[in-house]
Amino acid sequence: LFPIIHHPNMKRHMKALAALAGIKDNLCYHQARHSFASLITLEAGVPIETISRMLGHSDISTTQVYARVSPKKLFEDMDKFIKATEDFQLTL
Repeated sequence: LFPIIHHPNMKRHMKALAALAGIKDNLCYHQARHSFASLITLEAGVPIETISRMLGHSDISTTQVYARVSPKKLFEDMDKFIKATEDFQLTL
C-alpha cells in the first residue's frame, strides 16, 4: 500500500521531523507506528481493520497493540452511540 522505507532512511526522516516539531528526544520506529495508528488514523475515524491493513498486519490483535483509543475518541464515540440509540424503547 505504501512504499517501503528502509530503517536508516526512516530514522533520518524521523529525526528531521522531530527537529521541526521541537522534540529533543530520540524517536523510535515503534513510536512512529503508535502515532500513525492512534493519533493520525484512529482519531480521524479510520476503522481499525483498515489501519491493520495499512500497517501490514495479518492479525488485528497486532494492530490493537499500536492503536490506543484516546479519551477524546472514547467520548466522541459514546456521544455517537447515545444519539443513535436515543429513540430506542426497552420493552419487557
